[in-house]
Amino acid sequence: MNQSFSVQRIVFCDFDGTITAEETFVGMLKTFTPELSAQLMPRLYDRSLTLKAGVRQLLESIPSRRYDDIVEFALQQPIRPGLKEFLDFLEVHSIPFVVISGGLQGMVEAVLAREGLLKQVKAIAAVNLTRDSQFLEVISPYEGETELISKVAVMNLHPAEQTIAIGDSVTDINMARQADIVFARDRLQTYLDAEGKAYLPWSDFFEIRDRIAAIIGKAARQT
Repeated sequence: MNQSFSVQRIVFCDFDGTITAEETFVGMLKTFTPELSAQLMPRLYDRSLTLKAGVRQLLESIPSRRYDDIVEFALQQPIRPGLKEFLDFLEVHSIPFVVISGGLQGMVEAVLAREGLLKQVKAIAAVNLTRDSQFLEVISPYEGETELISKVAVMNLHPAEQTIAIGDSVTDINMARQADIVFARDRLQTYLDAEGKAYLPWSDFFEIRDRIAAIIGKAARQT
C-alpha cells in the first residue's frame, strides 16, 4: 500500500556555512574556546570523534557569561545570497522550509530575525543551552546516537513525498543520506563522493531556486 503524504515536497536546510556564508558555529567555537577547538575540530572532521561528544565538550567549556557575546558574534555574520528570494519561491509553491542545525538555536533565530525571515521558516531544530551554571550546559531535544541533533529524526517529524536537503559539512551527512534530492557544497561533497551518493553542487540560493523550479516543471510535464 502506498504511503499518503500531506506535503508533496519539503526542504531541510543546514544553517552554519549553508545559510550563513561562513561556518558561523565553527567560527564561534574557535573564537570562544580556541585551544580546545584546535584539539577537537580535526577529529570531528575526520569522524574519529562523534559530533555528540565533541560539540558538547566544546560548548560546555564556554563560560555562561559569554552567551550574549556568542549571539552578537552570530549577528555579525553575512548570509549566503538569494535566501529571501528562495524562501519567497518556496512560499509560492507551498513548500515548507525547515532549518536543522548542529549549532545553537539562539544563533539561528538571531540571524533569521535580523533578515526578517523567521515567519517563512516552518520549524527550527538546533541545540539549546542553559546558563544556570558557571559554564554553558547543552540541552538537545533531538539527540541521536552520535549527534547532538539527529537530523534524520527531525526529518521524520516532517514527512513528505519528496525530501530535499541542503548542506555543506560533516553535520549534514546523515541528512543527505536520507533525502531524495541533495544540494551539497564544500566538505559535504567530499563525504558524499566517498559514499557514492548523488548530489547537486551549488553556490548560492538563487541556483537552488532555479534547479528546484526545473524539478517542479519536469514533474508537472510528466503528470
